[in-house]
Amino acid sequence: MNATIDDIYRSQSRRVLATLIRLLGDFDRAEEALHDAFAAAAQQWTEETIPANPYAWLVSAGRFRAIDHIRRRTRFDASRADITDSLYPEGEMMEIAESQEIEDDMLRLIFTCCHPLIPAEAQMAMALREVCGLTTEEIAHAFLVPAPTVAQRIVRAKNRIRAAHIPYEVPAKTELPERLAQVLHVIYLVFNEGYSASSGAAIVRADLAAEAIRLGRLLLTLLPDPEVAGLLSMMLLQDSRRLARTSASGDLILLADQNRSLWDGAKIREGLAFAAEAMAGESVGSYALQAAIAAEHARAITPDQTDWRRIVALYDLLLVAHPSPVVELNRAVAVSMCDGPAAGLRIVDDLLGEERLARYHLAHAARADFLRQLGRDDDARRAYETALSLCHQEPEQAFLHKRLAELAGKTGR
Repeated sequence: MNATIDDIYRSQSRRVLATLIRLLGDFDRAEEALHDAFAAAAQQWTEETIPANPYAWLVSAGRFRAIDHIRRRTRFDASRADITDSLYPEGEMMEIAESQEIEDDMLRLIFTCCHPLIPAEAQMAMALREVCGLTTEEIAHAFLVPAPTVAQRIVRAKNRIRAAHIPYEVPAKTELPERLAQVLHVIYLVFNEGYSASSGAAIVRADLAAEAIRLGRLLLTLLPDPEVAGLLSMMLLQDSRRLARTSASGDLILLADQNRSLWDGAKIREGLAFAAEAMAGESVGSYALQAAIAAEHARAITPDQTDWRRIVALYDLLLVAHPSPVVELNRAVAVSMCDGPAAGLRIVDDLLGEERLARYHLAHAARADFLRQLGRDDDARRAYETALSLCHQEPEQAFLHKRLAELAGKTGR
């Protein structure tokens, strides 16, 4: 039974939290209610009595417990009575319907986290905490900053929301364009955490990837924009490869070695259509370009048919639209497929020499791969060891151990 509740927590807890924030009007109160609701579920549910709609049950349970807590704390103080009345109108049980209002709660949460009154670094930290459910330590690792710094940013952001009475809502359509970039970035981060989990035993968190895609679809209906279409395209095309990315035992399978018959054709067709829409806009942004890169991989029936020259050209454009050391790293891999591993190695060495990716394990892993292909086994071994020391995801750790074992077998060590 505990395993069932754990599964429901992974798949439903962020949606439950988003709705509780709307109903209770306070992040901390909603988080406490969320934990109370799951504690109640652990006590009351059996295999035979799991609700048909766990989400609705958990929202109702959390809301009721929040009301009870408020009443006990205030001892029915008249000055706080209006709070409980607003949360619990006429004492009636709240009915949770599968309505647009409920479906918008996650998007409301993202817009709240991305309000202009909240500093940008706090926006991202808060979104990863509240929308993705990442721990403070995981967020700190992602941003390469100390965990206490992340915790302080989140606390200050919540205080700012409370003090400024920032509304928990999707803004009017006239306000959407100026808020779009940050919201797209949060949805992108949610998808990335779902597509390649930052830590843990699994490569993919399918629930987060699916939620990001759902939010992308919803945002596109609110604001038809080439960049929204581009982000949705990129997510669909990358998620189409999900079943081919791991073996039956959970081992990582690189793109070149994947069984492409396992790729989801329906997602590819839809993603390609959105990619064409994004690239047809008056201006082409970073998400449209990322979609175009993903489309090149999706079109290749075999790895040899991949148009790496075009991918390099698209990365060149992406570096103009969105300069980033991670984009430069990805471009280095594409360059190596065109011009050989030595060309890719020169780019990565420059990046690491500037220390822009010194703590990024994939940069050291790419460098190790180039060195291995060039026959520089001792250097490759050291680079793999560095990558391993920085990696927090178990399947990637296993893959790096495998590479090290292959080198050890080759050299007889």
